Amino acid sequence: MAAAAAAGRALPGRALPGRALPGLPLLPARACGHAAGWDRRERSYWRALRRRVLGPPVPPFAAPVQVGAPVLRGAAAAVTPEQLGGPELRRLAAALAAGLRGRPCLGLSAPQLGVPLRVFAAELPPARCARYPPALRQAHRIEPFPLRVLVNPAIRVLDTRLVTGPEGCASVHGFSAYVPRHWAVHVTGVDELGVPVSWEASGWAARIIQHEMDHLDGILFIDRMDSRTFTNVGWMELLD
Repeated sequence: MAAAAAAGRALPGRALPGRALPGLPLLPARACGHAAGWDRRERSYWRALRRRVLGPPVPPFAAPVQVGAPVLRGAAAAVTPEQLGGPELRRLAAALAAGLRGRPCLGLSAPQLGVPLRVFAAELPPARCARYPPALRQAHRIEPFPLRVLVNPAIRVLDTRLVTGPEGCASVHGFSAYVPRHWAVHVTGVDELGVPVSWEASGWAARIIQHEMDHLDGILFIDRMDSRTFTNVGWMELLD
């Protein structure tokens, strides 16, 4: 079929993408596997029944939304003073903490859970830190730090040196790339209860902060990456 299309000839009874046969609608050109997402997605019977009984999911979601979701591309709104310490913000902070601990994730922002607010959480427990190769830990100063929730964070660069390192994202699942980040930053804000937070970070922690701050402005790591390093992390398994 590909050879026929390349030669500009349609198979009998079929239309080439972008060309209509008499009496038939014009077909849009599309990528292999319909990856462009133009086809209508049909729910299975059980998924449709579950949706009808339980209703649509309500943010904050239990799992991060994926690239393509509009909430990931808009600038998040500031949390108002009236929201500090309230039940909705406390629920959001708990959902962010649960999301960090329920998957291999070091930072998570509110937009990733469907909530367009300027809030993020980050944590690197000692056990997870120990999983990194010693050489990588030393080169990127990968050190453990406790859970921090930052509301309305503001960032200031302390060291303008750019260091390139590997990053992934729970909202671009299954992919990674090398991204340049400033070596050291200072982030300030408050926690979900309104208690002031000040965090000076360097190395890996600074990278995580900058990654999450980007999320609050609708920026993903794929916008800053070296595109030649963009990798499907399971590419070897796909060849087996």
